[in-house]
Amino acid sequence: MTGHLVADGIVAGYSATDTVLHGVTVRVEPGEIISIIGPNGAGKSTFFKVVAGLLSARQGRIALDGVEIQNTSPRTIAEHGIAFVPQELNVLPSLSVHENLEMGGFLEPATTRRRISDIFERFPELAGKRRHQARTLSGGQRQILAMATALMVEPTVLLLDEPSAGLSPIATERLFRTIKSINQDRVSIAIVEQNALAALNISKRGYIFVDGRNAMDGDAAKLASDSEVRRVFLGG
Repeated sequence: MTGHLVADGIVAGYSATDTVLHGVTVRVEPGEIISIIGPNGAGKSTFFKVVAGLLSARQGRIALDGVEIQNTSPRTIAEHGIAFVPQELNVLPSLSVHENLEMGGFLEPATTRRRISDIFERFPELAGKRRHQARTLSGGQRQILAMATALMVEPTVLLLDEPSAGLSPIATERLFRTIKSINQDRVSIAIVEQNALAALNISKRGYIFVDGRNAMDGDAAKLASDSEVRRVFLGG
């Protein structure tokens, strides 16, 4: 398990006349957390869709641990070790917690039971609601279930798109503690977040996208303390 992700010069969009990403470059070193922040429409979520195989790259290279994976299927990318948790529709609301986790074990059904047991040991609050439908969970619990379901593929890299969206401050704090605990198991994590300061506070490095381009990147703590970054992107 390493989790070294490099995306270099990614150009992508949703149609031939609609280019969203104009050559962005991001790297995630093994075992680190990085954040991608920027205004709405900057291409942050689009970038994750390209990495996860949900959208093709017109140009550029994506490699995981030295193996090129750009423009392969989402299943192939998951098999290589990348799991993506989208902002919306990230759990199956009519299924139970246990059934959601079973769906997450699609790559290796033979080991699903063992992995679900591991998940319930890690997340006891999910274990206590294993028979509950996902729709009955709180917003924070649903996000934890979404991440737990992604962990069923035992990824080396976890992509989290706006994980704190719609959550209360208390739920957000708990969620970010959970993200840090996942990272402590040597899972590399990339986060797209509107709650930029909270994301930078748990990250080693940060990237700022503007208009589908790299505007700035560097040490997360330095970005968080930079007066211009705070004024433009962090609300003062």
